[in-house]
Amino acid sequence: MLSELVNFLKACFRPGLDGNGRTSSDSGGKQDGLLWYKDAGQHLCGEFSMAVVQANNLLEDQSQIESGSLSLNESGPYGTFVGVYDGHGGPETSRFINNHLFQHLKRFTTEQQSMSVDVIRKAFQATEEGFMSLVSQLWPISPQIAAVGSCCLVGVICNGTLYIANLGDSRAVLGRTVKATGEVLAMQLSTEHNASIESIRQELHSLHPDDSNIVVLKHNVWRVKGIIQISRCIGDVYLKKAEFNREPLYPKFRLHEPFKRPILSSEPSILTHQLQPQDQFIIFASDGLWEHFSNQEAVDIVQNNPHAGIARRMVKTALKAAAKKREMRYSDLNKIDRGVRRHFHDDITVIVVFLESSVMSRASTVKFPSISVKGGGVSLPHNSLAPCTTTTDNGST
Repeated sequence: MLSELVNFLKACFRPGLDGNGRTSSDSGGKQDGLLWYKDAGQHLCGEFSMAVVQANNLLEDQSQIESGSLSLNESGPYGTFVGVYDGHGGPETSRFINNHLFQHLKRFTTEQQSMSVDVIRKAFQATEEGFMSLVSQLWPISPQIAAVGSCCLVGVICNGTLYIANLGDSRAVLGRTVKATGEVLAMQLSTEHNASIESIRQELHSLHPDDSNIVVLKHNVWRVKGIIQISRCIGDVYLKKAEFNREPLYPKFRLHEPFKRPILSSEPSILTHQLQPQDQFIIFASDGLWEHFSNQEAVDIVQNNPHAGIARRMVKTALKAAAKKREMRYSDLNKIDRGVRRHFHDDITVIVVFLESSVMSRASTVKFPSISVKGGGVSLPHNSLAPCTTTTDNGST
């Protein structure tokens, strides 16, 4: 048991390793202080750009783009997979998703010999079950891992179909040309699960009719059980299984009354969209970006600037907005180190995927060199293990 914990903690502090301990092919990314970026790359259906800025002491946002075969066979189907995983309470869950979700998806695609909503749903379920199993193993020696969780936003492009699956409040937005005017308008693809949204509060009340405190307005913010803003996620096992909602979990996570059914869900909202020639690009981002931009503002930035470096440009524009809100200069914000930086903005991840209609029709059948890029962060020395699980507020993501 102890060896399992040690191995897990080591993995927590070695970003850039895949599930087999090999360095993933993210060497094309560059680091500039707390900003990691890959300005340009080629996926099966066009170009992509990717950037991550760290605010937390340990980067809680994890992300990846995979392109090539979406099964365990080289025979395909071929496509592109995008994942943005916005963790909270620590980095363990988002890192776990980054190492396991795509592998589960490939396994189920192989079994069914095609991509489908069912494949994606099964991949989410297997990832959730795997993390729950890990929590069970580590509970006796690292119980706070039960209070770590992550949002999970996934996009899959395969056979001309775009699948968007989401848990939590990250967001995917499509930029689509209006034929009549030539304007590029924003179309939100993902469904969000945040208690600030009235329909989510209604959903929670309908699922828990006997619990008048299922959502509570606390410090002017709606929270599930007065603790957490999101209603769906991977992890946060302390709000899914009552056996993990007890001592020695920190008191702020423990509920006063026992619960019989899971309070949070891991069932993703999944949308399918048949891609059209007027579909130009998709922006995938954690909520750290959407705090500063509307959907249309984000689409306008992408549309009005060069493809290369667009994700980095969006992150920097968000940081400038965060600095302006605090009446400080962007250059001064950049001098603030991780950890303290979290008081000014969240971790922010942006992946922009461009869609080239000329290659879309043949992309699923033409063999394409596989790419695998995982978003980076500040690497800590291997001998500087700090606690993975923090005691900071777990209520927002």
